[in-house]
Amino acid sequence: MTMSLEQVARAEAEVLLPTYERNRVLFRTGRGCYLYDDHGERYLDFLSGIGVNALGYNHPAVRKVVREQGARLIHISNLFYHDYQAQLARKLTRISGMDRAFFCNSGTEAIEGALKLARAYARAHHATGSNGAKPRWRVLALENSFHGRTYGALAATSTRKYREPFEPLMPGVRFVRSGDIHDLERKFDASVCAILLEPVQGEGGVNPVGGEFLQRARALTRESGALLIADEIQCGLGRTGRWFACQHYGVKPDVITIAKPLAAGLPLGAILTSNAVAGAIHPGLHGTTFGGGPLACAVALEVIETLERDGLLKHVKQVGGYMRRQLEALKQRHSTIREVRGMGVMLAVELGSADAAKFAAAECLKRHVIINRTHDVVLRLLPPFIIEAKHVDLLVSTLDAVLGQWEATGKQKEGR
Repeated sequence: MTMSLEQVARAEAEVLLPTYERNRVLFRTGRGCYLYDDHGERYLDFLSGIGVNALGYNHPAVRKVVREQGARLIHISNLFYHDYQAQLARKLTRISGMDRAFFCNSGTEAIEGALKLARAYARAHHATGSNGAKPRWRVLALENSFHGRTYGALAATSTRKYREPFEPLMPGVRFVRSGDIHDLERKFDASVCAILLEPVQGEGGVNPVGGEFLQRARALTRESGALLIADEIQCGLGRTGRWFACQHYGVKPDVITIAKPLAAGLPLGAILTSNAVAGAIHPGLHGTTFGGGPLACAVALEVIETLERDGLLKHVKQVGGYMRRQLEALKQRHSTIREVRGMGVMLAVELGSADAAKFAAAECLKRHVIINRTHDVVLRLLPPFIIEAKHVDLLVSTLDAVLGQWEATGKQKEGR
């Protein structure tokens, strides 16, 4: 039975956990960079399912694989072989420079596995203390970070509003000021088994941590035998114009976690690592029921092949550069804009207040342009990789009108 928006909203209110404040739009289909609601109205999507739909909607290559593989085999468990895990692992290790992959269901699960891997590696490679306790078990993460909502990932997420309702969390995580090399060096000691960071912080407001900081983190971990874990769940797989954001700075981590765009919306995450680190894991130490199934892996293979075949990383650099320039020009016209930042098609427009950002996101949606507000004051832009200059122009003209409206009316309200 097809339900109206109001019927769907009432049904969800009765039976779902209240974990999301949904926008009052019911989407039924999508094509390319656009979504279509239950009335057939078209919306330009500059969020792409929070960075998931890198190839947009209804991509013919993805649709073909889903139809063909779905008719053959969807799930078998990891107790047996199927055709696609090794093929996908080879592609991912080639583009990352890593040696091995582990497939799971989500970015959060990839982070959990990476944390376990770091402690297993420390236990296997570093001597015990005099009391038999392992001296290397602590993790350094960054302030302003977001790594997921399960207990280990949440323990490495600095934002208090996500942490406080569930404390006490996993012990052993300490936070470093993002980009502050002195603070990193001060807190890095012999108890640290890993540094975990997002090369470009996503939920935290699209903040690149910077090459100098990344390189120092790499040097500290290499010298001590600790691991450098790069959370590339949002910034990886081409979003910044390179396969991985770390590659912009010539940094090769020990572990990379990926997920969002990997399987075009099907649940799939992965841990990529070296042979040396992988040696700390043996059968029975980690696993997953659903991770790396034949359907998700077949689709992910097609996603990677499409990105390569269509030259989309080069396109991301070009269209991302154009979008950055247009947003910088917009900043010159609006005092509400404090900063434009980011890389590739992972960009942020930071506004002067949370009220301004909330207003802008809501008004853009009314004008059928989908953006996202994060970190209270930041408009986050994560469009499909296939966007063109015409889409950027529509985004910028919409923001221009919306911010003009805010500056004409919103500031007066704030000043009362």
